[in-house]
Amino acid sequence: MIKLVLVRHGQSVWNLENRFTGWTDVELSENGIKEAKEAGKLLKEKGYTFDVAYTSVLKRANDTLKYILNELKIDIPIHYNWRLNERHYGALQGLNKDETRKKYGDEQVHLWRRSADVRPPALTKDDERYSGNDLKYKDLQEDEIPLTENLLDTVERVTKYFESDIKKDLLMKKRVIIVAHGNSLRGLMKYLDKLSNEEVISLEIATGRPICYELNDDLTPIRHYYI
Repeated sequence: MIKLVLVRHGQSVWNLENRFTGWTDVELSENGIKEAKEAGKLLKEKGYTFDVAYTSVLKRANDTLKYILNELKIDIPIHYNWRLNERHYGALQGLNKDETRKKYGDEQVHLWRRSADVRPPALTKDDERYSGNDLKYKDLQEDEIPLTENLLDTVERVTKYFESDIKKDLLMKKRVIIVAHGNSLRGLMKYLDKLSNEEVISLEIATGRPICYELNDDLTPIRHYYI
């Protein structure tokens, strides 16, 4: 049996401030740092160790992984990739969610947040928030840098990366940990469990709580659970 561990990053400062974050590169909150350390302690207590780690290029996920590995006292290869980034929230990034509801209405904001195929308003390339201005993405093609995304866009890029990179390590029986974001992990879980669009939009993933997937040798899921 193959085990795969998924962890959503600890609470970020914008989670705390109730803002749309997306690709904005914000820090962990004090509570988020605590959550990350607790995740590492829990994994150590339960006897988990890892051969390789995958994470996004966003510091809230990177730092969560760092705290986990520090608690486990292991030094393993880490692969950073933008395809594991959070869903891009377009022009909503940085806006307070409650204020956005007042401006656009509860129903519209609910559609943007919870539907699988509706994209929020797009950024423009002259917006200071445009990710093409960030050196982290200098090697990406222009059409790879989103101006907005729905959940299915996120699912597509995450599963593409899983198929091209992560899968081979699992098939080699390597012990893999993925530390990413709420929507990128929802996308991966949709793929692994073959969830419908309706099922995935109701899927909630807690910050800083490791999830273990038990997989058959062909990577068919047997079950998953919070550790």
